Amino acid sequence: MLDFAIHCGLESGKIQRKHFQKRIEILHKGEINLVTNVDLACQERLIELINKEFPEDDVIAEEKANKFEGRNNRWIIDPLDGTTNYAHGYPFFCTSIAYEQKGTVTHGVVYNPVFDELFFVKKGAGAYLNGEKVKVSVVDGMRKALLSTGFPYDLATNKRNNIDHFLKFLFKAQAIRRDGSAALNLSYVACGRFDGFWELSLNSWDVAAGCLMVTEAGGTVTNLRGGEFSIYRDEIVASNGIIHEAMLDALEEEGGGLQDTAKGANRP
Repeated sequence: MLDFAIHCGLESGKIQRKHFQKRIEILHKGEINLVTNVDLACQERLIELINKEFPEDDVIAEEKANKFEGRNNRWIIDPLDGTTNYAHGYPFFCTSIAYEQKGTVTHGVVYNPVFDELFFVKKGAGAYLNGEKVKVSVVDGMRKALLSTGFPYDLATNKRNNIDHFLKFLFKAQAIRRDGSAALNLSYVACGRFDGFWELSLNSWDVAAGCLMVTEAGGTVTNLRGGEFSIYRDEIVASNGIIHEAMLDALEEEGGGLQDTAKGANRP
């Protein structure tokens, strides 16, 4: 199963690498929400591979209509996470692939073809980067922490836009990065490059593989209130575990915007 998921990630990466920084077709799902012909080509290839090897499984993917009913096992894929980066020639993007069995994510792959970095994970067996086992950082204070986050595409009109949270962490953490790929951000938490990550308005394909990566690397993943995390809800806090309570405390401060966090992203 893991070998097949890795093969899928590498196949998608070949397509991304072939067309990167070349003329591509850019479409718009919204005013600033992009999709390219490369997203669609990667998705088509991934679904082709999955349907051939696992025809009974469902496929949940960003650029298709999805049905969450039923009890089939699921492949949850983001063919190109970081589409805006890709369209601008900024080399921070990836393919994210996760496998969900009976409601539990058991395998995950996140691949950045530009840096040739392959993150993979199997539940109970740890998380890896290019074959080497990874662990979360040991940073023990917010003032020493490098965090990452993102903002929703409807930032201008959505009150749950993460700006209040971002401003709070600016004054509490050592630094914050916002680089446009939740799957890679989570993988970076898993390997200790980032100490924490939080975001709103995400979907299952953004986080399914990366969240398993973090927990298998020894980190902690919850919702914004410290409760149980679900890939089918739209909020997440992930960390090395040591600074997790400090992150939650910052999010709960007055003006943090948690009153509206009950909304879901996509659900089975």
